Amino acid sequence: MSIDIQNLYFPEVKVISPKIFGDDRGFFLETFNTSKFDEIGIRDVFVQDNLSVSKRGTLRGLHYQLLNPQDKLVFVSYGKVLDVIVDVRVGSPKFGHFQSIELDGSKMQFLYIPKGFAHGFLTLSERAVFQYKCSEYYFPEDQYSILWNDEDIAISWPKNISPILSLKDKSAKSFKQSKIEKLLPKYNEE
Repeated sequence: MSIDIQNLYFPEVKVISPKIFGDDRGFFLETFNTSKFDEIGIRDVFVQDNLSVSKRGTLRGLHYQLLNPQDKLVFVSYGKVLDVIVDVRVGSPKFGHFQSIELDGSKMQFLYIPKGFAHGFLTLSERAVFQYKCSEYYFPEDQYSILWNDEDIAISWPKNISPILSLKDKSAKSFKQSKIEKLLPKYNEE
């Protein structure tokens, strides 16, 4: 598995571009290889794989778990999404900042999101298949959401798409209302 790595605004978040082998029949790529990911510093043991199929305008997130935080390795195998992360690491110099990146199934890029980030995405194409690995199980009683259009975070969502939200995501709290700083331990850079 040959991989190119790109760091983003948050250096611990990485865009991973695997080598794609293509010809007139189609293409092949290795989507995960423990030893190769270990070589680039991603040593997580992933315990759960998830797949989501969404129609254009579907907005999922911004989700995080407090007691059971998750490292995630996400990718779009079909379609396009705008993937968004928000730093919820209390004491981090970038606490409350966000970053967005377009993930496109034709590029097969992976996004590594470590613990301490709320995560969500907006479907840009007619349909998108979004897949991700998690280092911790999903605990519904431990899942929280930040309001997608929170004024303090001010995420730059595309203006030409009206988001379709679940009831849970519609009723999410603002970043200030979530009081994350009172619920999470202080972030320590290592």
